Amino acid sequence: MSESAFRVETTARLAQWRIDNLGSCTYRKSDPFKIGNWNWHLSVEKNRALYLRLHPEISNLTRDNPPIASFIIRVICSADDRKALTHPEITDKQLKNNDDFVWPIEVPFTGKFIIDVEFLDLKTASPNGGEPCSIWAEGFTTKQSNETALACLGRMLTEGINTDIIINVSDGSIGAHRAVLASRSPVFHSMFSHNLQEKELSTINIPDMSIEVFQAFLRYIYGNIKHEEFRTHRLALLQAADKYDILDLKEVCHESLMEDIDAKNVLERLQNANLYQLHKLKTSCLRYLVKFGKIYDIRDDLNAFLQCGDRELIADIFNEVLNTWKGF
Repeated sequence: MSESAFRVETTARLAQWRIDNLGSCTYRKSDPFKIGNWNWHLSVEKNRALYLRLHPEISNLTRDNPPIASFIIRVICSADDRKALTHPEITDKQLKNNDDFVWPIEVPFTGKFIIDVEFLDLKTASPNGGEPCSIWAEGFTTKQSNETALACLGRMLTEGINTDIIINVSDGSIGAHRAVLASRSPVFHSMFSHNLQEKELSTINIPDMSIEVFQAFLRYIYGNIKHEEFRTHRLALLQAADKYDILDLKEVCHESLMEDIDAKNVLERLQNANLYQLHKLKTSCLRYLVKFGKIYDIRDDLNAFLQCGDRELIADIFNEVLNTWKGF
């Protein structure tokens, strides 16, 4: 049996194990695969029913800090027009060993089939005994440094301390500081360094951005944006980062948009990846659609996209399909 028979393909939150044929085997366990902070295993056991298990690899991390997982798991029969059997959504289930999640499947599966696990969230127990904490909510906030300095900088914005520039957006105005804007954006630096209207009048007009989005943009620049605010506005923040050449914000948006690709947003993410030249996001979206077979789950949306989408991007999708088929 080839090594690939035990390999699980993964993207940020999705794991997929392709089984060509169980044959006479009554038990098969996958190679370990990493999602979040843990290595995981899938296993199938064939008895009167097919027993499917998902569990973390036993380690000190698992014993001391076991994952609390929310996920959707499906079995897809490749030979039967991708007929799928889906387990009811699992929410906040602590998994320590291979008996914590067992799915007995009475429906017989023959030939090739795919086990598909989409992790919705992974949490760990709070060290203070409070509510469990999502590991995916930590990534952005832990990048902030020097909390005292950032808090003071944030106060300058929220309390309007010595502001010297007014920004007029589509539905309001807000004060800010030239020095802060210029230090974070080459575009703003250019505005204030030359004899442009913005320098002379001490105002900037940005009619293509709402006050809510621009406040989030400024809070990122000043270092006091909250995680949920960032996630709510990350597509608009990506546009602003590209327009004002703030590379760190663009990269943070890029990384965040790769974390939760799903069937509802994959085409929008793909178009934004193409527009803003986000290679990793584009690759992840194409893999999600083609290698993981999600292209079959969004046929109506895909048909609409094919009618009016970017021709080069459509060609990229078809090339990905053709390259994937070569591997079969």
